[in-house]
Amino acid sequence: MDMKWSLDELYTSFDSKEFKNHMDFFESSIEYIKKWTLENCTTSHNAKEKIEAYINFHNEFSELVNKLYNYAELSLSVNTKNEVANKISEKLASELAELAKPSTIFSKWLNSLENLESIMEDSPLALEHSYFLMDLVKNAKYLLSDTEEELIAKMKNTGSNAWSKLQNKLTSTLLVDMNINGEDKRLPLSMVRNMAYDKDSALRKDAYKAELKAYEKIADSSAACLNGIKGEVITLTAARGYESPLHNTLEHSRMDKETLDAMLSAMIECLPSFEKYFRKKAELLGYTEGLPFYELFAPMGEADMHFSYEDARKFIVKNFATFSEKLASYADNAFSRNWIDAEPREGKLGGAFCANLHSIKESRILSNFTGSFSDVSTLAHELGHGYHGLCLNEESALNSDYPMPIAETASIFCETIISNAALKTATKEEAFVILENNISGNAQVIVDILSRYLFETELFKRREGSSLPVTELKEIMLEAQKKAYGTGLDHNFLHECMWICKPHYYDASSNFYNFPYAFGLLFSKGLYAQYLKRGESFVKEYDTLLSSTGKNNLVQVAKMMNIDIHSIDFWRSSLNLIAEDIEKFVTMK
Repeated sequence: MDMKWSLDELYTSFDSKEFKNHMDFFESSIEYIKKWTLENCTTSHNAKEKIEAYINFHNEFSELVNKLYNYAELSLSVNTKNEVANKISEKLASELAELAKPSTIFSKWLNSLENLESIMEDSPLALEHSYFLMDLVKNAKYLLSDTEEELIAKMKNTGSNAWSKLQNKLTSTLLVDMNINGEDKRLPLSMVRNMAYDKDSALRKDAYKAELKAYEKIADSSAACLNGIKGEVITLTAARGYESPLHNTLEHSRMDKETLDAMLSAMIECLPSFEKYFRKKAELLGYTEGLPFYELFAPMGEADMHFSYEDARKFIVKNFATFSEKLASYADNAFSRNWIDAEPREGKLGGAFCANLHSIKESRILSNFTGSFSDVSTLAHELGHGYHGLCLNEESALNSDYPMPIAETASIFCETIISNAALKTATKEEAFVILENNISGNAQVIVDILSRYLFETELFKRREGSSLPVTELKEIMLEAQKKAYGTGLDHNFLHECMWICKPHYYDASSNFYNFPYAFGLLFSKGLYAQYLKRGESFVKEYDTLLSSTGKNNLVQVAKMMNIDIHSIDFWRSSLNLIAEDIEKFVTMK
């Protein structure tokens, strides 16, 4: 089975007639909306018709951008040396910056309308897009002048966007020097990081050491990227009137501070349970001072849980079918129609992601599959993102844009389906392996995510004063890991360069892209608990919830399932499920 994706459904090449025609239409569309806003956003005359025209234009334009931009970015993600893709990506970003001014003009005009609510009630199209419109009104107070917004958008392409692209290239092209079985090799970073899951403990340790050593080649450059990006964020959030970068992120995440505080408090309360897990795993592996960082993902148990890519497909599709045929069919299509790029190779980005292509009602998934059960879980996770996209296919483009925290809900729900269904037929040894893999994944989303949140919080605090050197960034990361992991990890073997290999730190538009994973995990567990109680009747409501995530805030989405995310008790109830699994784990061996 082919482990590379096909992008022909988007375009056959950058030289194809369709791609070139769409690029021409993209450019003319930008000129059109610039002229349109200048001509129409001066008076409230015919406001309903103007709002409807704006919605229709942006739904169509968003689909075009989705197709063009994803073709360039997906091409680049599997070959970061693809100069044509890089140029197209930069061209699109540069020209999209031209929309900053018309977008600002329209938002401020919309905010000036005294009868907006009555206009929406009189227009089915506007009413259907009421969340989008009211969000523009709410965020209008954070907008600078039209000229300033246009200038900022353009300068980002030579500022934070450029730094981000550099960092992607640094990590994706970094070759790690290792000696394996007496042979000197230079391996892609993604391949070496995947060795953390290898059965050979000596190889895991050697890979960890080699990885940290390799970062010396790009540490100063990465620090420059990080400082440049975070410095820009601090400047712009202050200029726009946000209280902090975190406040900015919460606003754009459609999440309030009350929810975040309740969730973080519950997470911190649960840290002793995770310490118990880490120390038990350390004990089983023969360590007395806590778990070395390079053993975090060490496979446990004697069961042979290695999967071929075809085995992974069968396993996922079969177990997805225990939830719904719609989910199983989606996953099967993703494999059979080459929507997944799974093999690790030089020049390809590490990690995994899913791009939902609303414009063609498909998705594309990148992973670096090596055959571990964790890799199978990762595929299930990304397929969950794709299924979320499938549930939004009937929504308009503007109503399918959901915020970061809810983005992780369907993905983690799918992981839970896989592991829980697998446990039902597993042998005792397989059950141990699956349970440990689940807890390990949960520990990453709760404990390691907390360390990343602590790191980014301290980073922003110190960056307000000056740029941070590599030594200080390492210091902050080590302190964050010590606070989050406690005595669970051996403090002599932490990961001081985690800030280099995590791409989320290098996206100026997605600061604090760490707590959304915790939200997704714990919200998913709450949903899964409802599924276990209600069975088949839950499935349709779950699909409806996913289809509504683009046009509601998080409190509203949660209320659809009678969940109060302001209550610390909800978050505790989800974390208690993990704590129960940890208690099972520590008594199984």
